Amino acid sequence: MDGFSAKVLAWYRHHGRHDLPWQVADPYARWLAEVMLQQTTVTAVVPYYERFMRRFPSVQALAQASLDDVLALWSGLGYYARARNLHAAARLLMDRHSGVFPRTADEWAALPGIGPSTAAAIVAFAFNIPAAILDANVRRVLSRYHGVRGRDAPTERLLWSHARTHTPTRRVADYTQAIMDLGALVCRKTPDCPACPLADDCAFDGEEVPFRRPAKPERTVYMAVIAAPDQGILLVRRPPRGIWGGLWSLPESAALAALPAAIRDLGFEGEMGDPYPPIWHVFTHFRLSINPVRVLGASRRAAVAEGCDAMWYKGALPGPGMPAPVRRLINQFLETS
Repeated sequence: MDGFSAKVLAWYRHHGRHDLPWQVADPYARWLAEVMLQQTTVTAVVPYYERFMRRFPSVQALAQASLDDVLALWSGLGYYARARNLHAAARLLMDRHSGVFPRTADEWAALPGIGPSTAAAIVAFAFNIPAAILDANVRRVLSRYHGVRGRDAPTERLLWSHARTHTPTRRVADYTQAIMDLGALVCRKTPDCPACPLADDCAFDGEEVPFRRPAKPERTVYMAVIAAPDQGILLVRRPPRGIWGGLWSLPESAALAALPAAIRDLGFEGEMGDPYPPIWHVFTHFRLSINPVRVLGASRRAAVAEGCDAMWYKGALPGPGMPAPVRRLINQFLETS
């Protein structure tokens, strides 16, 4: 064990996080947590993780569940491809591995939705097997400590090399959590250097290459609210790939003028009301303006477009898997109708 990892472990004993619900030597629990934690904070993940474990306590339960049930429980956590990949990976584990969890990072990385750092974290936590990780928190620690700047491929390879060098052969699970915690709690975007156990040897000089994210482009969508007495609001299933893939949402169109045709494809007709004020939702790469439009006097026609997958929703919980902003929008209409 080198001096770097020894200092990080000593700091972790007194200042790290030791009470997270997934801190158990269970590959299923660690896998679920690591997938949920991708691009999501610990605080946001905890309640989702606990509900998910109650509903799907094992890989067998997850594999046997429908994708609808999985997406419904994931609703609001975002990045829904993670849920689809989790479900697909569970079925692969049952079909090809009889529910036996892999013990190498390479085998985990071969499953849907699991990259090299996530795979390494799973085997380190679940089996205490030495495997270097390089998530965003660890990358920040190593970049500053070693004075590495840049975002190109050679920089990435160098950081992976540093990650492997510092990963000990003993207390691997503790070290993996420790360096994650150090990046999350101390070596943040605005670092608390006086509290850092690595400060004496760190190359960080307080300056970093500025990274200015370009302004996010904006997109607009018009969503039709078709309500029927004693039935609720009409939902349609989104395509399996793309934004909100596989979730239930409102009929939509990118242009207001095209919305009547989209409704006719569902077998309905009616008069378009004026759009309500937009609701904004921010994705990683763009901002979406959701403009709800009430369909007045909607009535059912005979013809329905082939392949249409629709249902009525009355607001009952837990309900189908829906994007969080769409769920909020629908509930507002149900409360006022």
